[in-house]
Amino acid sequence: MKRRVAILISGRGSNMSALIKAASAADFPAEISLVISNKADALGLERAKAAGAKTLVIESKPFGKDRAGFEAVLQAALDENGIELICLGGFMRLFTAEFAKAWYGRMLNIHPSLLPSFPGLDPHGQALRAGVKLSGATVHFVIPETDAGPIVMQGAVPVSDHDTAETLSERILEVEHRIYPAALSLLATGKVKIEGDVCKTTGSSASENFLIAPVAN
Repeated sequence: MKRRVAILISGRGSNMSALIKAASAADFPAEISLVISNKADALGLERAKAAGAKTLVIESKPFGKDRAGFEAVLQAALDENGIELICLGGFMRLFTAEFAKAWYGRMLNIHPSLLPSFPGLDPHGQALRAGVKLSGATVHFVIPETDAGPIVMQGAVPVSDHDTAETLSERILEVEHRIYPAALSLLATGKVKIEGDVCKTTGSSASENFLIAPVAN
């Protein structure tokens, strides 16, 4: 049985599209059963509809600072659709600790940096200002603290001296589209376990021995 997944979005839904595409494969262990946006004008809604995904809008603005009220409506929709796993795809709203704890181990997020480095806003700018030579993306479980949950999967890219936040973002986005579906597949097949605050993966291995940047000529 394929695990039933909801993707939560607020914007264009770039990672959502990658997840929907991956889930269209017959052997993928999860199905995208629902796409929920907290903004009615989110561009990702049209992308999701075009891909044949069921969509739902739950506007968060009317709830203001009442996060628990919004989450009650959200939870009702998740229950109604039999959702087992959640993937956040640029969902720009914080959850209460209660909601995050209720979905602990079943809700994934992706962040465009090699966490725990550069959490929060402007991760690409943070990376460039720090002068790192490698950056990338991280899929992690959601906990009450922002960008701080157990890490499921990471992918790295070299940082060029000529990079801007925009060019670095474009390259990292390619990595995001590779690792998010892969991480969801691992979770859906039960190959991911949390031990303490660390995520362990059954039968995992690195794709290469190492990645070095810059390369001396």
